[in-house]
Amino acid sequence: MRLPGLAVAVAAALLTSPLVPAAGAGAAAPVPCPRPAPPAPGPTPSATPSPDPVQRAVGGAGLATTGLVVPAPPKVAATSWLVADLDSGEVLGGCGPHEYATPASVQKLLLAATMLPRLDPADVVTITAGDLDIEPGSSAVGLVEGGRYRVETLWLGLLLRSGNEVANALARLGGGADGMAGGLRAMNEQARQLGAYQTHAATPSGLDGPGQFTSAYDLALIARACFADAHFREYAATREATIPAQPRQRAKGFTIDNDNQLLYHYPGALGGKTGYTDLARHTYVGAAERGGRRLVVTLLGADVIDQRGWQQGAALLDWGFALPEAASVGVLVSPGAATASPPPASVAPQARPGGASGAEATERGTFAAQLRSASLITLAAGLMVLAVALILRRRSRPPARHPDPPN
Repeated sequence: MRLPGLAVAVAAALLTSPLVPAAGAGAAAPVPCPRPAPPAPGPTPSATPSPDPVQRAVGGAGLATTGLVVPAPPKVAATSWLVADLDSGEVLGGCGPHEYATPASVQKLLLAATMLPRLDPADVVTITAGDLDIEPGSSAVGLVEGGRYRVETLWLGLLLRSGNEVANALARLGGGADGMAGGLRAMNEQARQLGAYQTHAATPSGLDGPGQFTSAYDLALIARACFADAHFREYAATREATIPAQPRQRAKGFTIDNDNQLLYHYPGALGGKTGYTDLARHTYVGAAERGGRRLVVTLLGADVIDQRGWQQGAALLDWGFALPEAASVGVLVSPGAATASPPPASVAPQARPGGASGAEATERGTFAAQLRSASLITLAAGLMVLAVALILRRRSRPPARHPDPPN
């Protein structure tokens, strides 16, 4: 059974999104994502949940498609992607935005959105042997067992070099008495709070695990929550950081640089996160600012054919910045919307800053008002029919028999 709150969130999103026909019966066949020639097949992804039509409509009916949401974007080698405005939440375009995919290290953004408010960046913490238990050959910063590091240093190691041992440590530290298990539980609770219903974390680092998945739309929700945090913005935009020496462990200090090439090659880049596993292929989240607008791009299941993941993200950002500010095919739902009570019938949906034009807002408001009026009329008619049926039933019912008196 679906949560009533989720239905409320979907209904609210539909009322406040452009009037785009929903995918389904009578709708045109999905337009495939424009892609260059595909490479040789890679590993087969593990089973993912069956598509849920309610979850796929989160953010607007126009997003409930396996194919292209808007015409004429650049060709990118990602199986799904989305571009949105970080500030207004307007979705500018996407392809298969609610399709399930494997996240790889962009999962670390959910870890950041969950643990940044829980951990003091000035605290000094100790790395354990359990933190260093990661897949051999996977990305690591080079922290040492027994080493003592500031939490701020851990965040830099996570976001600049995608350290999997750092992800384990942060999940453990933020998980309370339950350690890493508590951290994973908190991450999945955070995903639901953000409205990222198609996201489930099995590992804090994004290393492949059973039942781990996300979507391009969910990643945009998570990235928006991250970029709302001042500490995250600082860490994600850092190009170089120092990991301090650990004299007791005889470990020298060293310098790390940021793996996200968008910072070095794209004017106005704000940062983001790269990811890769054999199963997930290349995944990417990046954000940039231009002309007072801040856009975020998310892409999943990308192959490197003629562009790397960040370059595909850059091409989509260029395309998004070229669109008018009023362009919108949907919306990123607000955190907690799925658990919020529906607004009173007399309250019209609020306009989103930088969103639709006045004519579009009027059209949406008129549509919502008509829908509410029709609902009230239908409810009143239903109550009248029920009342008449009860009266007729009572008139036709035989007199009730009194129970036999006690012996």
